[in-house]
Amino acid sequence: MTDVFSAGVLVYRRGEGGIEVLLGHLGGPLWAKKDASAWSIPKGEYVPEEESARAAAAREFTEELGLPVPEGEWTGLGDVTYGSGNRRKTVTVWAVEGDLDPTEVVPGTFEMEWPPRSGRLREFPEIDRADWFDPATALDKLGKGQRPFLARLTELLG
Repeated sequence: MTDVFSAGVLVYRRGEGGIEVLLGHLGGPLWAKKDASAWSIPKGEYVPEEESARAAAAREFTEELGLPVPEGEWTGLGDVTYGSGNRRKTVTVWAVEGDLDPTEVVPGTFEMEWPPRSGRLREFPEIDRADWFDPATALDKLGKGQRPFLARLTELLG
């Protein structure tokens, strides 16, 4: 079994309509026409022996959004472990209250062979857009493995 570790930051804000969370839509051609379960908490992989989860969460947030984590208290939302077959992923997330303008996002990029089996490497944004969502909408947008973090945040903020 391969263990993979990932860490991220779920930024939230309080408005007239209640709590909203900032999510990023997954970039690349595999996600381009999908919306449900195609959004993510800004996060990424790290090696625990080389970097702390919190340092990785801040680094990955900045790499994915091109913006630093907002100033504010980091509140731990714990871990979630999921996976199938030979791969198991443990994700650790913190919540930080703040306000970012999604139009200022400058996403990092990744390379993949596209079209498949073409032999051509193409570069795509890690996220192709970011936006704010109320918790009910965010629940549908997030992948199943990340939904517990949203539930923990809304319970914490009551």
